Amino acid sequence: MTTSISTWFWSDRFWLPENVSWADLEHPPPGVEYPRLGDLVCVLPLAVGVFLLRKLFERLVAKPCAHILQIEAGVPRRAQPNAVLERLYQSKTSPDTRQLEGLSKQLDWDVRKIQRWFRIRRNQDRPSLQKKFCESMWRFTFYLLTFLYSMYHLWMSPWMWDTRHCWYNYPFQSLVPGQYNHYVAELAFYWSLMFSQFIDIKRKDFIIMLVHHLATIILITFSYANNMVRAGTLVMCVHDASDIFLEAAKLANYAKYQRLCDGLFVVFSISFFFTRLVIFPFWIVYSVLFESWEIAGPYQAWWLFNGLLLVLQTLHIIWFYLIARIAIKAIFKGKVSKDDRSDIESSSDEENHSSYNKTSLKPKNFNHSSGLNGETHDH
Repeated sequence: MTTSISTWFWSDRFWLPENVSWADLEHPPPGVEYPRLGDLVCVLPLAVGVFLLRKLFERLVAKPCAHILQIEAGVPRRAQPNAVLERLYQSKTSPDTRQLEGLSKQLDWDVRKIQRWFRIRRNQDRPSLQKKFCESMWRFTFYLLTFLYSMYHLWMSPWMWDTRHCWYNYPFQSLVPGQYNHYVAELAFYWSLMFSQFIDIKRKDFIIMLVHHLATIILITFSYANNMVRAGTLVMCVHDASDIFLEAAKLANYAKYQRLCDGLFVVFSISFFFTRLVIFPFWIVYSVLFESWEIAGPYQAWWLFNGLLLVLQTLHIIWFYLIARIAIKAIFKGKVSKDDRSDIESSSDEENHSSYNKTSLKPKNFNHSSGLNGETHDH
């Protein structure tokens, strides 16, 4: 039964152009290698290695840098032990009005005191400024190194300058080591982010980031199996480019270099515009939509991949609108917007809002993966 399901899922008619089968790709000419799904078996062990490398990097490199910049971990105030409130907190971190009133009668506590307990308890679970600095420094280092590596190999490739080469003789295109290394590195990185989400302190954007990382992993994996590797490396390179400036802006923000932070965020906004709203749609998506149709012809998976790319481009437009609003504030008001994702809450929030909503006091985290596209994403 497993074999029949696998055969149905990996149907030649769906994934490959007309008159091409998986059997054709299993026997390349001597000296030629085609991408195979089995090549990615090493990704999960490597993802564990990347996660351990991240921990080592944060301890030996990022944390000393944080100390030099006087970014301390800080010790959050601890909430008074209370079994009833703790039990509710595990299922709902922000109780509604009815629950607050019920707790007030049950514990004989003032409603404001219960609100304060939940605020302090939430702050206990929030990552410190130093931890966020270390996380951003790791991502900045990864994005910078992978971007430089991909540019080094793409610079010498013909499809970097003429995207029609992505489709000549498709899917019988030889896999080069640089492409394989790039794919494995990106997949291992995103799998490691998946792991870390369940180990690290849970944040408000947990589900959004989980979906984002999972979607990214699926797209990268299927594009490799389908030998859309040439276009895939271009997509990953374009996305990494602007993320470098995003993480740099966050580092400056955590170090309290506000002007540098604002300037880097403006640079990020400009780079995001050119990479995601100019290069990506008019260079890469155009090639996958029109040049591939002309040279290789459409097939069923072709519609799937193009549909996903168009959805991604729609998200880029929405993200840029939100990013541009923040950048304009940085230019004209001299400070980037606040972050409601993971920073410390103020006690005045509960005093000023009868609906018990919360805000934050710290400057913007800038995480377009969480606030705008679900990390990153960040890809």
